Amino acid sequence: MIDTPTRRVVLGAGVFAAGSLLVIDGSVAQAPLAPTPECHDGDAATVAQTEGPFFKPSSPERVELIEEGMPGQPIELVGFVLTRACKPIAGALLDFWQADDKGRYDNSGFRLRGHQFSDAEGRYRLRSIVPGAYVGRTRHIHVKVQPGGGRVLTTQLYFPGEALNRTDGLFRKELLVRTAKNAGWLAGRFDFVVG
Repeated sequence: MIDTPTRRVVLGAGVFAAGSLLVIDGSVAQAPLAPTPECHDGDAATVAQTEGPFFKPSSPERVELIEEGMPGQPIELVGFVLTRACKPIAGALLDFWQADDKGRYDNSGFRLRGHQFSDAEGRYRLRSIVPGAYVGRTRHIHVKVQPGGGRVLTTQLYFPGEALNRTDGLFRKELLVRTAKNAGWLAGRFDFVVG
């Protein structure tokens, strides 16, 4: 297929339009948020980052990490898993883990840990809480993304407006989640582009 500027614009506009109307069944928190990144045909893959010391394999399959009575600001994070050509990837594995609202990880169990697979349109949805900061680190959520048979992307997602973003040596602005308050929840949006 010939790659023309018109094709790139149409593809990018299609993903943007789909992303602007991103609705997932059971979504309670979502507000219209622009995609991250605004995908253009041939875009660079999402920036990889360190796994850190707290990853645990074999997390349970679930989209709900938040538990009844769990303290912290609830967040619903949604988005797409896309190829560098802006095509949605169905069945991609997404494995999330994070600290609680006090900045502590559960290293004995699977609290605030879970994996899921992108749906037929490449969408994912995660319900959790905004993680707490801890010494040396700003608020962040860890994730591994792997398309079926593809390479694993390990990265971290960050939150806008955090004072500690300036002093965290791992922070990357390209990994900022787009956020908006909605119905007592924080609505979040991040699209992963995998190479």
